[in-house]
Amino acid sequence: MSRSKTILITGGAGFIGSHVVRLFVQKYPNYHIYNLDALTYAGNLENLSDLENQPNYTFIKGDITDELFIQELFDTYKFEGVIHLAAESHVDRSITDPLAFVKTNVIGTIVLLNAFKDCWKDDFEDKLFYHISTDEVYGTLGETGLFIETTPYDPNSPYSASKASSDHFVRAYGETYKLPYVISNCSNNYGQNQFPEKLIPLFINNIINNKPLPVYGDGNYTRDWLYVKDHAIAIDLIFHKGKQGETYNIGGFNEWKNIDLVKLLCKQMDQKLNRASKASEQLITFVKDRPGHDLRYAIDASKIKNELSWEPSVTFEQGLELTIDWYLNNKRWLANIINGAYQAYYQKQYG
Repeated sequence: MSRSKTILITGGAGFIGSHVVRLFVQKYPNYHIYNLDALTYAGNLENLSDLENQPNYTFIKGDITDELFIQELFDTYKFEGVIHLAAESHVDRSITDPLAFVKTNVIGTIVLLNAFKDCWKDDFEDKLFYHISTDEVYGTLGETGLFIETTPYDPNSPYSASKASSDHFVRAYGETYKLPYVISNCSNNYGQNQFPEKLIPLFINNIINNKPLPVYGDGNYTRDWLYVKDHAIAIDLIFHKGKQGETYNIGGFNEWKNIDLVKLLCKQMDQKLNRASKASEQLITFVKDRPGHDLRYAIDASKIKNELSWEPSVTFEQGLELTIDWYLNNKRWLANIINGAYQAYYQKQYG
């Protein structure tokens, strides 16, 4: 059995974070998992309602940019490991409010780094700061090629620029203060509990309600898709077996053009909803492209596959079907998100 540890997971009420929190709470009963989340629009404690009474789980509501609050948390709980997922992550929102992304993604990361550094001084043995980032920091690819861990950074949106900056600060603290860290850069995540501003849950909801499916530009933008539960498993492996000071790219080996993905989604939804063939495709509506839209992302995940024996457990078609089934079986969850009722859950449960 693994020895007892105190682990802080930031952003643990969010989409990816909730899957990571659940995995760690259930897999490591000797660990105490502290879930820190500000419960902004994308944080939803209903994602973790099954864990509320677990003895090795504690939820803390708070903002990673609150320097005094974060310092007090580290002084009180002496977190030996940090898995830092808290971030503003929606590109469209970053275009309309870039400063919010600077505050959370850059300043918030620095506040955590300072608290971790000051808590342990020079006693970093068996400690780790794990920073989760995105493939968007690498910019855009042409028709060929893949992002590798040493691909130069070339961010094109305020979101990716803020994540690139936070990555640089983590590495700088590693060099300057010898702070033990790892970084991973992931491709587009999909799966259960994702906030329906993102493409797949948004389109699932729109198809259910016969609303338009807004596709940017000509729909030929290409993304690599990673099933969220596979991502959580990769995070577990990197946290426990990754080499300090290293970067790991996590991809799903699943490149899809947006228009092809949407047509596959429409096909599976028509089958699930017993609709006529290609009925949902009639909802596809091409809309004006967003500024700075990257053409293609594609990750080479050979390093994590070769060093840590990780690879996706499902194909995209399988993962998409699992995702659709979850949303169709959890319409109350989806309705609560759409009407904002989920935000009252914290007050009801925690007062």
